[in-house]
Amino acid sequence: MNGGDLTGSLTCVKTGDMLQKDTVWATIREEVQRDYQSEPLLSATMFSTVLAHDTIEESLAFILAKKLENAVLPAPKLAQLFQETLKRDEVSEEFVADLVATYDRDPACRRYSSCFLYYKGFHAIQTHRVAHALYNQGRTSLALFLQSRSSEAFHVDIHPAATIGRGMMLDHATGVVIGETAVVGENCSMLHSVTLGGSGKVSGDRHPKIGKGVLIGAGAVVLGNVRVGDNSKIGSGAVVLKDVPVKHVAVGMPARMFPLRRIKKRIQSKL
Repeated sequence: MNGGDLTGSLTCVKTGDMLQKDTVWATIREEVQRDYQSEPLLSATMFSTVLAHDTIEESLAFILAKKLENAVLPAPKLAQLFQETLKRDEVSEEFVADLVATYDRDPACRRYSSCFLYYKGFHAIQTHRVAHALYNQGRTSLALFLQSRSSEAFHVDIHPAATIGRGMMLDHATGVVIGETAVVGENCSMLHSVTLGGSGKVSGDRHPKIGKGVLIGAGAVVLGNVRVGDNSKIGSGAVVLKDVPVKHVAVGMPARMFPLRRIKKRIQSKL
C-alpha cells in the first residue's frame, strides 16, 4: 500500500470481497478534519463537502453534483440522483474499490481524501458508474446528459453503455475516450489521452475488450473489437489494432507484442 500520512489504526482492509467502506469513510473524515483545523481558507470547503455529511455516498454525491450542475439541472437535484444510485450495493462497492486502487497505485496519492476531493479521474469514473446504471435502467437521455457534462467538466468522454470493472484507476484523465461497446476488466489502470475506440468500419460490437489488471499508458490507442489479455501492458503512444495475449507488452505504432516475462528478464540482466 502507498505510504500515505494516515495516522492511528485506520487502514483499509478486506473482509472476503467486501471492502470496509466505513473504515475508508472514517479515514477520509479524519484527514479532512485535520485540514479543517489547519487551513482556514479551506474550512468552509472541508465542511460542506465532507464533514456536513453522515455517509460517504452523501458526500460523494454532493461533490459530483457541485462539479456537474448547470442552469438546467441544479446541484440539489443532481445530488439526489447521485445519492440514490451510489447507495446501491454494487455501485458503492465499485467506487470504494476505485478509491482504494488509486491510493494503492498512484505514488502521488498520499491520502484517501486527496483522491476523493480533487482527482477528476476518480470523479469521472464515478459519474460514469451512475450514468451506466441509469442507462441499464432505460433512462438513456439522462445517462447521455451525464456523459456530456462529464466530458465538459472533466474532459473525459465515456459512453454510458461501456462497462468498467471495479478497482479502476484513471490517472490525470484528460482526453480519455471510451466507446459504447468497450469493456474494461477489474483492477485496470489508465493514464491520460487513452482512446478505446472503434475502427470506423463496422457497427455493433466494435470497441476493445480489456482484461483484468491491464495498464494502459498515456496516449495509447486501442481500436476495434480487439482483446487485451489479463495483466498485459500497453505502452505510451502505442496503437493497438489486434489482440494482445495475456501477460504481454504492446509497444509501437502499430504495436508489436512481447512476452512480459522476457522484458523482465532483460531488465534483470542489466541490473
